[in-house]
Amino acid sequence: MSFHTPHRLQPYWDLAVAPVQADALAATLELGIFDALETPHTAAQLALSLALHAPHTALLLELLWSMQLLDRNVADEAGDKPASYRCAATAHRYFCRSSAAFCGDAWLYRLHALRHFGTQLHSLVRDGGKPTLSSYNTSTGVNWAAAAQQQIGQEQRAVTMRAALSVMERIAPFTSRDTPLRLLDLGGGPGWVAIALAQAHARMQATVFDWPETVAVAAANIAHAGLSERIDTLAGDLGVDEIGSGYDLVWCSSVLHFVPDMQAALHKMHAALAPGGVLVCVQAEIAPTPDDASRVLPYYLPMRMLGRNVTRQGELAMHLQAAGWRQVEQYQASDFPMAPVQVLIARKASL
Repeated sequence: MSFHTPHRLQPYWDLAVAPVQADALAATLELGIFDALETPHTAAQLALSLALHAPHTALLLELLWSMQLLDRNVADEAGDKPASYRCAATAHRYFCRSSAAFCGDAWLYRLHALRHFGTQLHSLVRDGGKPTLSSYNTSTGVNWAAAAQQQIGQEQRAVTMRAALSVMERIAPFTSRDTPLRLLDLGGGPGWVAIALAQAHARMQATVFDWPETVAVAAANIAHAGLSERIDTLAGDLGVDEIGSGYDLVWCSSVLHFVPDMQAALHKMHAALAPGGVLVCVQAEIAPTPDDASRVLPYYLPMRMLGRNVTRQGELAMHLQAAGWRQVEQYQASDFPMAPVQVLIARKASL
């Protein structure tokens, strides 16, 4: 018998304890502990500065240390000096508000939304119906504008901007920095992806398409970045409105889950591209193996129970070919928010 092989129940015991770790992270964000621990504090010092219960604060800090969110300077052997803690690199980058990559509010939003969905799962399976989650149920401009201001904006700045640049460096029209380009950021939300791509390609003109209230958020971000002469906005509903034409590149990230008619949307994107143009579609799909599928299915179960589009791996490529694209490249990327995604690069035929 091996004493180094985990018990078969270990993954499910880990599930049972995961909410404690999640709640510890949530409490730490909500209490401002990470911000305080940009500089080292002992538990007693931290409790005094934030008006916390000192013994319980000490226990929380040790848990966060075990989660590799804090670095610890242990007490000396004589025990005369208590241990001090400060943010580890990951916590400092993503969970301190002073960081440009802060996404603590976005993480809390995801946690609370998924928790709320989970409380409904028993009755949904037993009785049917649809889950009640405002973030999934009501695709309105007001809701998306609020999301663009907070969780989507934070995730784009912290993660998606860099991931999008990594994808685009594989695409010849973008890598030819001397070639003028027109980009459509379809469903671009707060516009940070278009901003990042325009900053990397000096001869790019871009359009951010989204709900009217949402592109107002994007326009403010674009102006703040000093790119209003190169990036404009177009307001509308992808399901019914025109999205323009003559684009060299279309960036479409996690949009197709929300459209009522995926095939119609893909035909519209195909028509919007100039001959030889390229669509870059970043979308979660359900993998054929349990290990890979397990990283996607929990996040997208609420959408699936609402009847949203979550395709199986390879299915979206077939939809693209049916919509007129003749060359489709596909690969998996794990550096986008939440779950791994499939990156599909589809080229429109040249004249």
